[in-house]
Amino acid sequence: MNKKNQLGFIHKFIPSEESSKDHDSLTLLLLHGTGGEENDLIPIAKMLEITNASILSPRGRVLENGMPRFFRRLAEGVFDIEDLKFRTNELADFVRDASKTYAFDLNRIMAIGYSNGANIAASLLLLRPEILFSAILFRPMIPLVPEPLPNLSNKRVLVSAGLRDPIVASYQTKDLIDLLIRVGANVSVQWQNSGHELTQRDVKLAREWVMSESLL
Repeated sequence: MNKKNQLGFIHKFIPSEESSKDHDSLTLLLLHGTGGEENDLIPIAKMLEITNASILSPRGRVLENGMPRFFRRLAEGVFDIEDLKFRTNELADFVRDASKTYAFDLNRIMAIGYSNGANIAASLLLLRPEILFSAILFRPMIPLVPEPLPNLSNKRVLVSAGLRDPIVASYQTKDLIDLLIRVGANVSVQWQNSGHELTQRDVKLAREWVMSESLL
């Protein structure tokens, strides 16, 4: 049976460019935005120039007017919290199972999420923190406030937000930043003079952050 079907998500896995297996190397978990699919963020990941990283890129299983997402929402910016919790655990289990199938290190996973993908990456940090080593969140907002709160003192997170974002209000991103800091995460924040779209500056600063944090 096709591995894609066995693991429950349509997805793409690209092994590290390094010829030898390095169990300390990163796996980049790519999480697309609404209407995206598993190929969308691969060019962004490659621009980060992490040559010893593998890529795991699933397609969201929820459809909104035919567009893939990672969890349901009731309206713009209003999330179905119970579905969010279910889908977060579903995604976490997929990553865990994929680590066995593709033999990558479950302790060295960096999420790279955009918009809806950034929000479920933040939810993974808050609900299933054992899954992620670090995260780059492009245009995120606070997904939920879990009870109890996790301890994220060993997590490093980059938040890259747009000052003119018409979809995510700045206070929604700031609420997420405040929550991540409150639970101990090491958070770096970059505000871009842009809207909701990703820019070359987003990618450049993300690449510099990866290097400066010695995450390779």
